[in-house]
Amino acid sequence: MKTMNDDLAAALEARIDRTNELLERMLAEVAKTPSTHAIFVDAGYLYAAVGRLVAGTEDRRAFDLDAEGLIEALIDRARMIFADSRLLRVYWYDGARRRIHTAEQQVIAELPDVKVRLGNLNANNQQKGVDSLIRTDLESLARHRAISDAALLGGDEDLVSAVEAAQGYGARVHLWGIEAPEGRNQAEPLLWEVDSQRTFDLDFFKPYVVRRTAAAYDATGTARPTREDVRFVGAQIAAKWLVSRGREALVELFPGHPYLPGSVDQELLVEAEELLQYSLRGQAELRRALRDGFWEHLRTQY
Repeated sequence: MKTMNDDLAAALEARIDRTNELLERMLAEVAKTPSTHAIFVDAGYLYAAVGRLVAGTEDRRAFDLDAEGLIEALIDRARMIFADSRLLRVYWYDGARRRIHTAEQQVIAELPDVKVRLGNLNANNQQKGVDSLIRTDLESLARHRAISDAALLGGDEDLVSAVEAAQGYGARVHLWGIEAPEGRNQAEPLLWEVDSQRTFDLDFFKPYVVRRTAAAYDATGTARPTREDVRFVGAQIAAKWLVSRGREALVELFPGHPYLPGSVDQELLVEAEELLQYSLRGQAELRRALRDGFWEHLRTQY
């Protein structure tokens, strides 16, 4: 004869079974959901560290940075590191007086998959409010499960709280750094707090930085090419690339559109500069025209 305890035990067992079933379904859904990563770039750290490493100075006025090419290289590297993950976007944090975009920042803001976030720039050209912007974005994206991994290119100790906030919601934070000619350019407390560390060296950044007083082809007196000139050269190089690599390589290249793998992008840049006898480093508009010409020719052959 059943007792009340037997009924309660049966009901409890049924509830446990139901809970386990729901958990299994939830885990199955999570397993099917692709991981997502985002890249967070502290431009103040980037310009200072890259300038010192490549150009020997932290003064932004002394060198040109091909931000578009560098962003594409960072995206390409993230694609290799987070192989089973998709990119949400690149967040680019910089300072500007009264938070009004400079011409260079506007060009970056118009790039696909890039969000420019501006803090203030004081009278001493020091960024104010950038760290809090990074923390806000990191915490919000982690809290809403919009990202599973965050690649943070920065070095300020004030970013520790941003890392802790994101980790508190289950996101993993990976610190990316820039090789320092001497000592370190990232705070130790930040290094201790992150889930992983990675440092990019001189060879990685060198193609994207050129001193303004030493452009590669100044001595030739060659006039600045037009966008159409550069676009045509991009198409020429694409035709040669297709002949040498074959259609199989083309099929592998297209899923990354509009980005080119770092190695292909650098080959394109070097060959274009040789054909044009003009340096395209630091020339974001012309670099974009070069890639457009390259992609347009490939699309006609696909």
